Amino acid sequence: MPRGLKRFQQSRQPHFLTFTCYHRRPSFDAPAVYDLFVEALERTRRRFALWVYGYVVMPEHVHLLISEPERGDLSLVMQMLKQITSHKHRSVDLPRFWQVRYYDFPVWSEKKRVEKLRYIHRNPVERGLCDRPEDWRWSSFRQWATGCEGRVEIECQWTARKRERMGVVPSVTRSHPSPKTGERVGQPK
Repeated sequence: MPRGLKRFQQSRQPHFLTFTCYHRRPSFDAPAVYDLFVEALERTRRRFALWVYGYVVMPEHVHLLISEPERGDLSLVMQMLKQITSHKHRSVDLPRFWQVRYYDFPVWSEKKRVEKLRYIHRNPVERGLCDRPEDWRWSSFRQWATGCEGRVEIECQWTARKRERMGVVPSVTRSHPSPKTGERVGQPK
């Protein structure tokens, strides 16, 4: 890990993640490649039991706002996402699909969570890829705005209402150390 880099994991906070294609090359160059990543995200979400709050796939990078996984850790989630995509779509003229590292920003407040979601959803518009956030297919915006389910289950008000109607109550059972005492908290008793 580079000198001075600190990762705040097992903090029970959402994480804003950014990772880029190798040398920021626009490797997402066809709808099928975007779709491949979105499918890999849903597969990874289910496998590691994590919550996806928002995402956007851009031509040369990806932004995610996700929880810490119930199974495994964040670095394993990133490894799986990157491996699935790079194994299925890698250019013969480049040694790899992804840059090695990823940027991780723990989201400590509701204000910051909303800020990151807005940034994620406005990114394609700011880059001139579409006129409105709802026009970009490879983003969680439509589900946030309309409740229309996409290929990735998004944790938003629509998902919460659907669970309430079904009588499903999500629970988090993974334990973590208390910052004050070091004892394990969060385990069912």
